[in-house]
Amino acid sequence: MKTPRLSRRKFIAAALLASPGLVLADAKWVEPEWLKTSHLRIGKGQHSHRFIHFTDLHHKGDREYLTAVVDRINSLAPDFVCFTGDVVEEQKHLAEALELLAGIKAPLFGVPGNHDYWSKVSFQPIHKCFNAGGGGWLLDEQRIIAAGAINLIGITCGRANQARLPLDPSRKNILLMHYPAWVKKLSDQKFDLMLAGHSHGGQVRIPFYGPIALPFGVDEFDLGRFQTPAGPLYVGSGIGYIAQYHIRFNCRPEITVIEIC
Repeated sequence: MKTPRLSRRKFIAAALLASPGLVLADAKWVEPEWLKTSHLRIGKGQHSHRFIHFTDLHHKGDREYLTAVVDRINSLAPDFVCFTGDVVEEQKHLAEALELLAGIKAPLFGVPGNHDYWSKVSFQPIHKCFNAGGGGWLLDEQRIIAAGAINLIGITCGRANQARLPLDPSRKNILLMHYPAWVKKLSDQKFDLMLAGHSHGGQVRIPFYGPIALPFGVDEFDLGRFQTPAGPLYVGSGIGYIAQYHIRFNCRPEITVIEIC
């Protein structure tokens, strides 16, 4: 009789539960850059478009890590890519972040997050970077993309009613925003998909409990898919980390491959 093999993931999980020291090691040195690829399907039938969502880069000069993120995105060959805010926390890291993001081989669309404002960076180079690849830095505006099949709306961090740009029932209406809690202010509209970030999933999630702390503008929409009156909402766990809190536990950084039918 064969002895069942213990997968690497199950082994790590068992080890972490067995030792607080290993839990701390995982949170500090393993999970913060252990990038995962999640998958989300919206609608039924054959998918018509396949794209990627990522969020909360918070680039702090780790060139190797961001290069790995870009390489992962390119390896998945998406039709386009969506980013939902927080490129950097400090102006000194913007040039390098944009240099590396320019390596994405698909149109990149994005909206700013609160740290993009707080860092007081100029949005002009971000516009230039995103537009150069056929995408756009969307500041309360919309683009018809994917050969006319998708109405992509991007809103800034001013107020949620900026999402009230015209929806088109003949197209898939996708909304990019930074704060997931704003979905509560959009219940009289109907989107095919809303994408957000900001929460980082809490960065530290206790099994059977959830995140130990969340920033403002999140409410119950901390991580993953939610069905709301305004349509399906997906909140990504983010790529980077907030300020000096370079830890993650039970909440790996992610990019999400989305198929919309």
